[in-house]
Formats: sequence, structure tokens, C-alpha cells
Amino acid sequence: MPEPAAEAHVARVFRQEYGRAVAVLTRIFGNIDIAEDAVQDAFTAAVQRWPSAGIPPSPAGWIITTARHRAIDRLRREAARKDKHAQAALLQASLSGGEAAPAAEELFLDELAGNDEVKDDTMRLIFTCCHPALATGAQVALTLRLLGGLTTVEIARAFLVPETTMAQRLVRAKAKIRDAKIPYRVPQGAELPERLQSVLAVIYLIFNEGYSPSSGDSPAREDLCTEAIRLGRLLSTLMPDEPEVTGLLALMLLIESRRTVRFTPDGGLVLLGSQDRTRWDSAMVAEGQELVRQCLRRNRPGPYQLQAAINAVHSDAATAAATDWGQILRLYDQLLAVSPGPVVALNRAVVLGEVAGPEAALDAIEGLGLENYYVFHAVRADFLVRLRRYAAGAAAYRTAVALAGSAAERRFLQERLLQLESGDRGQERP
Repeated sequence: MPEPAAEAHVARVFRQEYGRAVAVLTRIFGNIDIAEDAVQDAFTAAVQRWPSAGIPPSPAGWIITTARHRAIDRLRREAARKDKHAQAALLQASLSGGEAAPAAEELFLDELAGNDEVKDDTMRLIFTCCHPALATGAQVALTLRLLGGLTTVEIARAFLVPETTMAQRLVRAKAKIRDAKIPYRVPQGAELPERLQSVLAVIYLIFNEGYSPSSGDSPAREDLCTEAIRLGRLLSTLMPDEPEVTGLLALMLLIESRRTVRFTPDGGLVLLGSQDRTRWDSAMVAEGQELVRQCLRRNRPGPYQLQAAINAVHSDAATAAATDWGQILRLYDQLLAVSPGPVVALNRAVVLGEVAGPEAALDAIEGLGLENYYVFHAVRADFLVRLRRYAAGAAAYRTAVALAGSAAERRFLQERLLQLESGDRGQERP
């Protein structure tokens, strides 16, 4: 195989198999650092060998086998040099099943890659990365590092922090897992729903940071949205009977289907009502809607499923004018019942404004306690303008501009404010 083609294949295998390989090696050696270093070494070896030797019949098995041998070699060297009992114990544990011949072991591990044991390993790694003992930022960083294979530089760039800061965050998180003896396991029984919510929240946080960056000049970060959807698919494969997992994947797909029309060529924001719906990704829409239908058949509604259903209703409408606002309002009523909160109430008020008018909607957002949230002020400004209270609307827009995080959001709101101040009041609603 030509070298560029082989390198592209290694990159695909890396994206697909990195997290699973780290998960398997973590179980074998009981140490995330050893597992991660060994898997990285294995992929480095693949880049060096596959262009000349060819792609092995079992790429995943080759990576896991090579990583296991690299880890064993490292432990042997360290045990011989430092005579550490802990390292020797790790080595003994890794060799307890005997040293299979490389070809036979690779075939065995390739078969293993599709069975429940590797699925369980991956699940354990996901829940370890998202353990509540870790801060949210650490959970996100570890998930992207260990399951996505993103480099420290890539994660730091995505979240606009210095590389040294992100490196320290990762080191502290792994040390916390080690020192606090956080169990490498999937929670059971009554513990599972709460812990699963943490995992889903981390994946959705990654998606939202890509969809609407909290700061910086980039209007969106496609790589983070793509990675969140990949993690959502992985979790959906691992937990096919959990409707909230299905709901989250559906939600992300339906939102991401609009990505290419969310911005003008010069980076300006295009709201849902003005988007060219013929350019939405029809395959993503169809997949998201089918997943929503699966959730409805299960009849175990949860927050992610209801949000996905709301987006499915939007995607059903060929034009903004054809939107079934009454159905969306009923879904928001359900969402507010199962997941009460001021942001949900604010979003419901936007829909209420379409159903009952701006006066009722303005009354509904009073007392929500969202004075530091720019969207609250942008929504309030729209309601005020629709009620012809232009001075109050302009003041609300100024507050929204001051609080907006990204450059695209600030620019959009500044244009709204300028239109209002210039007397052009035929504005699109937020």
C-alpha cells in the first residue's frame, strides 16, 4: 500500500480504536498512564511499519497486541532497574495468562474486540473519566484524551487554555484516579442512572462547546461536534437499551444537521427561522428522527429525549412558518416537568411567544434569575421590540452584547442593536 494511503488508514484506525485499546490495556495493567503510553507506542510503530509491511488482517488486534508487549517490556525494564515490588506485581499480572504466540494472540484479541469484554472495558473507561470525584473540566479533558485520542495541544486549543494548563489538568485528574483509588468499573443498580447522567452531560458539554464556543473568534468548532457525536455513537453501541443515550445521540445529530447553514460566508450568525432548510443534512435529519421514534416507542421520556423530540418537530417543518409551535410547547411543558430549570423555562417562553404572543412570554421570563446570561437579555429584547417598547429593547440588546461570549454572537447582537437604533425594526426573532 502506498505510504499516504497507509498513513490515512492508521489515522482511521487511531480514531476508531484508540479508546478501546486504552480501555483494554488499563484493565490488563491497572494503570492509565502505562496503558496510554503503550497504545501511543503501538500507533507510532504502525506508522513506521504498515506502509512497507502492509496493513495487518486485524488492525485492532495488532495495535492491542503490540501495545501489550510494549507495556510488558517497559515494566520489565523498570522492575530490573528499580526493583519496585509494585511494578513487578503489575508485570506478573500482565503475564499471568502466559505469553501467547504473537499471531495467535493477535487473532484472539481481534475476536475479543467485538465481544462483551472489550465493550465492558470501554464502558469502565468512560465511567472512570466521568467520575463525580473529578471536576467537570477534568472529566471533559480525560474523555477527549483517553477515549478520543486528542493530544493535549488539541484539547487546550479547543477550550482556549494554555497547553501547560491542560497538561496539568490531565496529570492531576489521573493522579486523583490513582490516589483516591477510583474504581475502574461500571456502576451498578441504583447508582447507574445518576452516573450515566454525568457521562451524558460531559459528551453534551463537548458538543455544545463545538456548536457554540463559550469564547474566542471561531463561530463553531466542527472537530468537537464530530468527536461528541462519535462518543455518542460509541455509548449508544455500548448501552443500546438506555433511551437517554439514544436521545442524546438524536439531539446532537438533529442540531448538527444544520451546521453548514448556521453562518453566512463571512461568519455571521443565521438563526433557525432564516436558514435554508433544503441545505440541512438530510441523512442526519433522517437518522435523528428515527432515533426519536425509537425513544417514543420505549415511552421512558427523559431530558435528552424530549430535547431531541423538540428538534425533530423543527426538522419536520419545510419552512419556519409551518412549524408546529403548539406541539413544541407541549414538549417543553414535559421537559420543564422532568428537568426544571431557568434555561428550560426561558426556551419555553420563546415558544410561548409564538403561541400566545410577546406579552405572555415577557411575563413568563420574569424572576428566572438569568441576569448574567446573554441569551436572556437577547430574548427579552425581542419581546420588548415586538411590543414596540424600543428604548427598553435597545437597552436589553446592549446588555446582551456586553455578556455574549463569542465574536459571532456579539456581532449578531450588535447588528440587531444598530438596526433598532437606526429605525429599522423589521428584525428576525432570536
